[in-house]
Amino acid sequence: MEQQLIVKNLPFIKILPSWAQELSYKYLSKTTNLYLLHGNIRDFLPHKMNEGEFTFVKIQDYISEVLFGNRDIIAFWDRSSGVSFCTSDMHKAYLKAMRDRYPDADDEMLFSADPEIAFRMLERYFLLNIPNKKRIVLIVDYAETILPAGETAKLDDADRYCFVTLNRWSHDPVFTKGDVSVILLSENLSELNPRVVASPASIKVEIPIPSEEVRTSFLEFLEAKGTLLLDKGLNCHAVGAITSGLNLVNLNRLAAESYQEDRPISMEYLKERKRAIIESEAGGLLEFLDTEHDLSYVSGHEFVKRRFKHAARALKQGRLDVLPMGYLIAGPVGTGKSFMVSAFAGEIGVPMVKFKNFRSKWQGVTESNLEKVLTILKAMAPVAVMIDEADAFLGDRDQDGDSGTSNRIFAQLASFMGNTEYRGRIIWFLITCRPDLLPIDLKRQGRAEEHLALFYPESESEKEALFDVLVKKLDLQIRRFPVSDILRKFKHEFSGADLEAVLIRAKLKAAMDARAYVSREDMEETLADFVPPAYPHEIELQNLVAVIECTSKEMVPKRFQNLDRTRLVKDIQELKSLLGER
Repeated sequence: MEQQLIVKNLPFIKILPSWAQELSYKYLSKTTNLYLLHGNIRDFLPHKMNEGEFTFVKIQDYISEVLFGNRDIIAFWDRSSGVSFCTSDMHKAYLKAMRDRYPDADDEMLFSADPEIAFRMLERYFLLNIPNKKRIVLIVDYAETILPAGETAKLDDADRYCFVTLNRWSHDPVFTKGDVSVILLSENLSELNPRVVASPASIKVEIPIPSEEVRTSFLEFLEAKGTLLLDKGLNCHAVGAITSGLNLVNLNRLAAESYQEDRPISMEYLKERKRAIIESEAGGLLEFLDTEHDLSYVSGHEFVKRRFKHAARALKQGRLDVLPMGYLIAGPVGTGKSFMVSAFAGEIGVPMVKFKNFRSKWQGVTESNLEKVLTILKAMAPVAVMIDEADAFLGDRDQDGDSGTSNRIFAQLASFMGNTEYRGRIIWFLITCRPDLLPIDLKRQGRAEEHLALFYPESESEKEALFDVLVKKLDLQIRRFPVSDILRKFKHEFSGADLEAVLIRAKLKAAMDARAYVSREDMEETLADFVPPAYPHEIELQNLVAVIECTSKEMVPKRFQNLDRTRLVKDIQELKSLLGER
């Protein structure tokens, strides 16, 4: 039985939502009759029943009763249910008309779940009613099951029939002038045949995840019903503000689970459930990152920290217009690039998510995965997005060998990253030790436009500062001793990761001696035994390409500051040749 939620006097239902207005305007223009509705199509939508009373219904009912409530014929079809109608009178009229005209057509044919049979029957019925000025709507759910993404030449006979039929309907002046509208429902456009999606004869309308205002009003309704339990100090406005990325179905489930457990929703419970729901909705393609540290836990890199602190202040002041669209964070391995970014997220207090591998070997799935992730990011804003190992993760516009998937993915992501509507609301962080392998399209102004680089500490004071910060981060109990003496004695070139590994080994040594603190002797013995991984050519190459990317001289280590750019490029080419790269 369909779940319905009755709402009285809901304040935000005064006019049609923007997507419904767009659909209405396109319908009234009479320029086409094929509509593709995508996005948040499985959510509750508000439908007015009586004066001041609303029910939240599925999208088919919303479209048929709210948007096309005065149509004469409203038919539904999907592969599971076959043909059905909005009302019993429409159902009876279909049966009578078709049996009178086609006596051999039985119920199995008339209500078939086979698209070839169903569409043939429906077309005959539509043509019977067009001369009678009947206004007709056909709603096809799970449209990706009959118009799958892929090359048209590779479709099977049934899918090819559906492709040709729906294309013909969208162009047929008899259907357009006869007021026949065909609405295809699919969560992701990328799962549909690209020729249908790109056709000027099809209208694309996205249903967004609800805004903060809508979520708050829905929560107020649940509270009025007595099914929303909130902890002290929380109210509907606060919960509505921090549930970005959740739709009404998610909110209803969260409230229902809390109510059944008799456990009021606390801030901690809310964060935990929101995280689980969004990661589930994203199909494991997004991962929330814990940001327990702020920039005070970062040693050195003063220029970069200063830039991030300025950005954090601008965010808190609401000056989104002065923020970069994204950051490129370069530097050799072990310099703490990922930690720096997560510390920045902790500084500004916005959630940070990490892209996980959304690529699939199956045709169309990769594009569908990315579309789903980008939709969630739009709804979650403000949000920080980390892409680690970006050079390997993002691919290239000119990449070959996968039927053009990488090209389409690259174009889709580059276009989204460059949308200035999300400036300051979706902050991109592309992290890589090889920025030279990233396509220029992603590094240009308007995308990852702020280029920052991290390098190994050079002076003793920088190494001492790094030591102190890592002791704080690792929560080490340590007997105080002159760190400079030890660092002078063992002249290693440390990365942050190297020194952290040394401290953990020293802590292990102390633990094996049943001591809670790390002594000078522990440090000296560990350093005497420690051999940093030796990749001198790779590290030098990573240093040089990071220097080339720097957009400020102040970031560059002194030993590189006076090097001519031409010389840097030449050294990079020689190192690549030495390492067997082109």
